[in-house]
Amino acid sequence: MQGGINPRYTGHTYLELLRTVKDAVPDMHVHAFSPLKVSQGASTLGIPVRRYLEMLRDAGLGSLPGTAAEILDDKVREVICPDKLGAAKWLEIVGTAHDVGLRTTSTIMFGHVEEYGSWARHLLKLRDLQERTGGITEFVPLAFVHMEAPMSLRGQSRHGPTWREVRLMHAVSRLVLHPLITNVQASWVKLGEEGVTALLQGGVNDLGGTLMNESISRAAGTQHGQEFAPAQMERLIRSLGRRVEQRTTLYQKAPLERVAASFDAAPLAEMTMTPYSRERHHAGH
Repeated sequence: MQGGINPRYTGHTYLELLRTVKDAVPDMHVHAFSPLKVSQGASTLGIPVRRYLEMLRDAGLGSLPGTAAEILDDKVREVICPDKLGAAKWLEIVGTAHDVGLRTTSTIMFGHVEEYGSWARHLLKLRDLQERTGGITEFVPLAFVHMEAPMSLRGQSRHGPTWREVRLMHAVSRLVLHPLITNVQASWVKLGEEGVTALLQGGVNDLGGTLMNESISRAAGTQHGQEFAPAQMERLIRSLGRRVEQRTTLYQKAPLERVAASFDAAPLAEMTMTPYSRERHHAGH
């Protein structure tokens, strides 16, 4: 579960979302709540982050997305995300999640206002954290999608990374993070099928999920599809002579019944984005 910060939400809201899922589908692995949400949830309840992470874990949370990382360089963060956590706080929350038994992903968003030294500092901070905790499952470089991004429309950033920079980010991160973070994932949503085909030959070993009705990158202007079906994904991987294996969120081999179910999914329905209505919210709808 992923989304923006709703100022009306409290730590209890996230716990209730979690319990709702686990009550409906007890065996569902719930991958949810970025470090920013964890910080917000803990602060609204007036409790330490560690205690709140333990509450989420005990309510059934399985792992956390390592998003809101952007670039772990505070000079850059002051420009692109001054309202988000500082680099040290992000690392502290992710490390605490690992300490209480929750694994996380890790990300970087690049191609906006940062310099190559920012990349290096980010990768080395992740490497140091992983050496201490071992709790990161994968590293996911996310190319900045500029077309409809407010920062780009205001003329405050580059128009995303060059293709050479995309190749370098994935290849160099494989070298820097080896052997501590062994999975490097390409974002097909941002780069398309042609892009991830090249990256699978240059440091990448994971294509992430098939997704459905992805809206964040689409809102920023990317034109790639809403779904990458398993059969399509497997054809691409095999065309490169690579071995295909579906995995769980925690990089275990997926059970055979889940693999079979993934090939039998219904076609996606068209997504309807209902505008937020303050009146409907207060009416309880």
